[in-house]
Amino acid sequence: MDNEGMYITCDNEVTVSDNTSIELYKETSEVVEVLSFNNQKLFITKDDVELMSKIVSAESKGEPYEGKVAVASVILNRVAHPSFPKTVKEVIIQKNAFSCVRNNTVYEDPDTSCYNAVMDAIKGNDPTNNAVYFYNPKIATSNWMKNIDKTNVKTIGNHVFFMVH
Repeated sequence: MDNEGMYITCDNEVTVSDNTSIELYKETSEVVEVLSFNNQKLFITKDDVELMSKIVSAESKGEPYEGKVAVASVILNRVAHPSFPKTVKEVIIQKNAFSCVRNNTVYEDPDTSCYNAVMDAIKGNDPTNNAVYFYNPKIATSNWMKNIDKTNVKTIGNHVFFMVH
């Protein structure tokens, strides 16, 4: 898989041939274009990076840096996977997806390593090899996670990253 990250700027409006403007996007912000499997393009906003960094912080406290990148990669892999929602925010607030989400909010103050891990994942560094699930078997309360038939299993720190059939 060849992933590249690049910054592009969204224009707020575009001029059409008769010199009238059509508003395309209400907010001006930088967007990161991520090329993922099947050449699917994912567009990640600054708000998405912030939200992902909060998840990385909450889910990977005490984990090695590679584990932080792995958590961020799982989020991106879910966005690109056909069985999950199509935006970062929808993936993160999906019911029971991440235990740290309360009322569609993540109450966390990520540090620099969390932001760096998210950016590394966006640039294509995926130590999980496309995993869409992870859990800590020592503290997991979900029997589904413990008992499901896992494929593509990789342990990083205290987390097990995997896919299912």
